[in-house]
Amino acid sequence: MFRYKITVEYDGAFFCGWQRQRSDSLVNTETESCLHSVQGTIEHALLKLTGTHVLVEGAGRTDAGVHALGQVAHFDLPSYIEPHRLLGGLNFYTRNHGCVVLDAEPVALDFHARFSATSREYIYKIINRRSPLALDKARAWHISRCVDVEAMRSSAQDFIGTHNFNAFRSSACQGKNPVKTLDSFEITEEQDTITCHVKARSFLHNQVRIMVGTLVWVGIGKYPQHVVDELLKCGNRVKSGPTAPPHGLYLAAVGYANYP
Repeated sequence: MFRYKITVEYDGAFFCGWQRQRSDSLVNTETESCLHSVQGTIEHALLKLTGTHVLVEGAGRTDAGVHALGQVAHFDLPSYIEPHRLLGGLNFYTRNHGCVVLDAEPVALDFHARFSATSREYIYKIINRRSPLALDKARAWHISRCVDVEAMRSSAQDFIGTHNFNAFRSSACQGKNPVKTLDSFEITEEQDTITCHVKARSFLHNQVRIMVGTLVWVGIGKYPQHVVDELLKCGNRVKSGPTAPPHGLYLAAVGYANYP
């Protein structure tokens, strides 16, 4: 058995999320009559390429509409395929469906895309201008009101460290432990684009989007700057800000201690 690690880029507008749907196993990916999962699309490509049903395991389960610049996945094949041939073959079947494989490499059988990961980095893109979006309509959150970015930066620092993030997770979150350690939260601004850069070992369901939604409310003056600390202490999701739209979120990178 041979295990491969792949790095994947995809446009979330094409997909119902990462996780395989029931219809994916028999789906005709030559049509775009419905949205498919990223996992199912890659598995279908592997079936076409190898003639074998292959289980693909991802580093994270992105929601519908969420993009990826560096999602990582792994799978096992019964026979060895040269990485460059595997890369080309997968892209032949996926490239017209909003998903491309950036890199493919053989790894040890104990490598696991999800459980071996030591860090995950997300970015969230906001465009702050009065005019509506044309090119980035499905790739950024449009905020037409004036945003105080410095207030957002100040509040974001309260997220860093180990906290109970119960106030910043979806009610449907299945995580058993709401305590997470946030390594960094940086906010950059270039012209009308505000980008949030967040890094941690793992996140709760919708955690990044709720944190960003809360910071935007700070930025537009709906919340005071000290609200993050209060929300972390109270742990009440109802009191935190809105869940930012999925189309502004990108899984940027996944880090591994023993793998490049």
